[in-house]
Amino acid sequence: MTQIAILSGIYSDAAADWRTSYPVNLIPVPKDEGISKGYLRPADGIIQQGSGPGIDRGGINWRGTYYRVMGTKLVSISSVGVVTTIGDVGGTGQVSFDYSFDRLAIASSGRLFYLSGTGLVQVTDPDLGRVLDVVWVDGYFMTTDVEFLVVTELGDPFSVNPLKYGSSEADPDPVVALIKLQNEVYALNRHTIEVFDNIGGDLFPFQRIEGAQIQKGVIGTHACCEFVDAIAFLGSGRNEAPGIYIGSNSVATKISTREIDQILLQYTEAELSLVVLESRIDKGHQHLWVSLPDRTLVYDLAGSTAVQQPLWFVLASGLDGFEKYRAKNLVWIFDKWMCADPTSTKLGYLDISLSTQFGDKSRWEFGTTIVYNESMGAIFHQLELVCLTGRVALGIDPTISTSYSIDGETWSQEKFINVGTQGNRTKRIVWLQQGHMRNWRIQRFKGNSDSHIAIARLEAQLEPLAY
Repeated sequence: MTQIAILSGIYSDAAADWRTSYPVNLIPVPKDEGISKGYLRPADGIIQQGSGPGIDRGGINWRGTYYRVMGTKLVSISSVGVVTTIGDVGGTGQVSFDYSFDRLAIASSGRLFYLSGTGLVQVTDPDLGRVLDVVWVDGYFMTTDVEFLVVTELGDPFSVNPLKYGSSEADPDPVVALIKLQNEVYALNRHTIEVFDNIGGDLFPFQRIEGAQIQKGVIGTHACCEFVDAIAFLGSGRNEAPGIYIGSNSVATKISTREIDQILLQYTEAELSLVVLESRIDKGHQHLWVSLPDRTLVYDLAGSTAVQQPLWFVLASGLDGFEKYRAKNLVWIFDKWMCADPTSTKLGYLDISLSTQFGDKSRWEFGTTIVYNESMGAIFHQLELVCLTGRVALGIDPTISTSYSIDGETWSQEKFINVGTQGNRTKRIVWLQQGHMRNWRIQRFKGNSDSHIAIARLEAQLEPLAY
């Protein structure tokens, strides 16, 4: 029997280029379980728990209370999904949150709001200007209006002194985002990143740290996040195509592969400027979510370290093609990963025990690397997926399919097979008499959330041909 790699696959395109196929709605897990060095497990399902007053725009856990902005409303949400409207922050698009000891700050559509014991109040000082992003550091709320770094007064967070404006001047590119990391402020510009430290003084109290500048920048306000004691971002340097980087200690390390870069090039810069990056550290994984218009790309730092190569997979909704993934703006609270549907007003949480998304089925898919027998070809007597079966819903007997390609672009008719009912945990998933190849061949497997299985290994029984 020949083992065929399954953690990522290969295909080709019309430009005569080899491309990488990443698993869709299957999470690669590097783990030597005795059958293989790694396996594919189903992506977490999404269970609905409540509904809000509008499309979700961001969430946060502050003082043990779960907050979101949905539509134009700031709301709090209980552990059982009861939504309470607090006030109106107006606008559209993603919001930014940060908090001090006694205030929650919300930057929404160019305006700044505070939630405190006195309720939700807007900062109306005209010297504040447009608020693109906000962070709290050393007693100050710092915002940016693309050109300046603006701090509120220490004794009055509603007041701004225009003599205390700062700027990011190493490059004339606009400031598009702010992140606080290890009590230093990172001003993320379009093509550069500068780091500031609090030195006090009567004017702008922060000073740029010389030598800490990163020669890459971020493409949009929310296309960056703190990730494993560093900053992950989607962006580029001057005169470069966009990529995904981790920035730390004045160095930007690229984590996007050639395939990820090619996927990013399918979108305009205007579309990429609206992308949201999120971090999810959970169950030994260190996941970076990159929410694109029609799918979410996920990078696993811990998994990449284990296998010594970038480990990516794709999350998507729907049963055909790619549709916008229906979990976004993750918040860890109530011992769960709470989320919201970016396509509706639904609220929910992630659950590993199923694969459906808000009750709807979703597809999964993975491909293999090329099977090649030094141009001699082979007969495929048998294909077997070694899986964990018997975990499907009661009363169903789902099927999955396989197909193959001899050119990497066109695919054969799909061959279906049952994966077993609930409790049938010894079911073997075997396809017999799977044809032959004259040169090389790629195999592809598909299913949906009914077939809730984990795949450890693909084995092929081959008979070489001699031409």
